[in-house]
Amino acid sequence: MSQKIGELSFLQALAGRFNIPVPDVVVEPVAQSVVKRKLEAWGSGIVKPDVLTGKRGKAGVIRTVTDYRVAVRMLKQVAATEVSGQTPRTAYMVQSVPADYEMFSAITYNSKMLGPSLTISLEGGVDIESVSESDKETIPVQIFRGLNAYQASDALTQLGVEGQLNAKLARCLVNQWDMFISTGMLSCEINPWRVTRSGDVYACDFKATFDGNNRKSRDLGIEWPEYPTDESPFEEEMRAWAATSYRGQAHVSDLGGKKILPLLFGGGASTIIVETLAQLGGDPMFLSDFGGNPPYERMKQTAAICFKHHLGDAALLLILGGKANNTQIDITFAAIADALQEWSDENGPRPIPVVIGRGGPGVVQGFGIMKKTLEGLGMPYVFFGPDTPITMVASYATELADFVVHSNGGNGQ
Repeated sequence: MSQKIGELSFLQALAGRFNIPVPDVVVEPVAQSVVKRKLEAWGSGIVKPDVLTGKRGKAGVIRTVTDYRVAVRMLKQVAATEVSGQTPRTAYMVQSVPADYEMFSAITYNSKMLGPSLTISLEGGVDIESVSESDKETIPVQIFRGLNAYQASDALTQLGVEGQLNAKLARCLVNQWDMFISTGMLSCEINPWRVTRSGDVYACDFKATFDGNNRKSRDLGIEWPEYPTDESPFEEEMRAWAATSYRGQAHVSDLGGKKILPLLFGGGASTIIVETLAQLGGDPMFLSDFGGNPPYERMKQTAAICFKHHLGDAALLLILGGKANNTQIDITFAAIADALQEWSDENGPRPIPVVIGRGGPGVVQGFGIMKKTLEGLGMPYVFFGPDTPITMVASYATELADFVVHSNGGNGQ
């Protein structure tokens, strides 16, 4: 499970810890006298919503202010304005930093380089996707050696940055790397860095994603803010469950479907399966990824949450993934079978068809466990081995779910 943060959390919790220079900030609710004093010192400020979505400027919720009365009014207004369907947690005002120079920097894990990489561009402040490759510099970073000032300086030199500014920006980039690797981030972006006429550097906007399974991200001692959300009760319960352990993934995203309840495994395979179901009309209830060799108790509770929220409405149960290398299929299936048995004991029989496709260690034993439980519950089933492509299994499941729905007068009951 990943954790995202925005600029305000960065300003309050991370920038000082990693010696990254940032502008001053005040957060709503704030006294009018404080706003007045800050604007007198700054000259002008920028009011922003604390919301985890991009395009805030295009949404018209980033306002430059010079009058404290206007600033106080804008803070309250922006805090109550929905942005891209999301409600801000609050609003804040940062010091305006006049600059002649801007830079973009991002650190992320790069699949082409098989490790982390640093990307920098002098086209800071704009959508990086629109910047040509010739105006960017991307370098690999050895994860054990880290980013040193020489590497950062050389990358800046390739973009034409020289002298004292080169040295100052290189130190800032090294600090950004230290933050990235020390906190278990998957990615972090500063856009832009702004450089004043006097040569002072400020990180003026920020976003990052943490790897929730990385111990470093859990041991920061920081209590991240909770944002208003439109999560379903199912997503909320699964997110809380996923956060209790790093052993085995428990990731879901509600899709609002009505037919197929999918317990899926294998990361990219899960996405392919759901896309296939959706394109063929399988109407999956949610996207799921339950890989990572979950222990018995972990997988049992994960399945129990899925059954609690969705099994009563499903037309078909689909248990599907690619061929596993490390996941013990028999343990996974034993956990799912026991969760299914307990749900049925509590709620009564639910004789919908079950389609299962999997491969990997203990798959034969796992099929045997599922066969015994499903026959005891009166649930028709079909098994597919690892030689059958997951897209074909998804197609079969869609046709079978359609048959069940039509046979029951338009629903899966």
